[in-house]
Amino acid sequence: MADASVTINLNASGFAAKIIAAFPERIVILDAVADELEDGRRKGRRDADDVRRLVREGLIEIKTLGPAGLVHLEGLVVGSASETLDDGEAATIAYALEVGAVAVIDERKAIRICAERFPKLGLRCTVDIFAHAEVQRALGQQRLAEALFNSLRDARMRVLPDQIRWAVDLIGAERAAKCPSLPSSVRGQGPRR
Repeated sequence: MADASVTINLNASGFAAKIIAAFPERIVILDAVADELEDGRRKGRRDADDVRRLVREGLIEIKTLGPAGLVHLEGLVVGSASETLDDGEAATIAYALEVGAVAVIDERKAIRICAERFPKLGLRCTVDIFAHAEVQRALGQQRLAEALFNSLRDARMRVLPDQIRWAVDLIGAERAAKCPSLPSSVRGQGPRR
């Protein structure tokens, strides 16, 4: 169950089809996430086209929330800004709760809200997909490093604090310096010009 940012990160990798095919769990997105990606067209983004291709290839499925998921969705989008999420993240979490799936989200606020409200919900992030043994085996070290770097640089993929060292070790300090989504303390480790 992937939200929009995860989908964007995978697309930016340049190896989305290969990563998704190697990942042993089915990647599902909600129609709300697909709609969010469609809205990106106005800004010149191609993620909606990439997702359509992945759907045609049978690598991603698009699902719709059922009644129980809609109840969860309402609880995630109605309220104060500090306690609510955007539609795509909320729908992803609601569907995962509805069907007992794992939600794949990268945003800290969404992770915090899930930890507080749904401590038994399984959570992963995009880096967990990249770091999966099957994905590492399918891509090999060099292509995996390229894919991760592309996502960090081009999609500004977020990396959780406990995963930063793995990411930097994989892509190297020089490339890490070019990744605006990594902490400045890590980016400063690259060679000086």
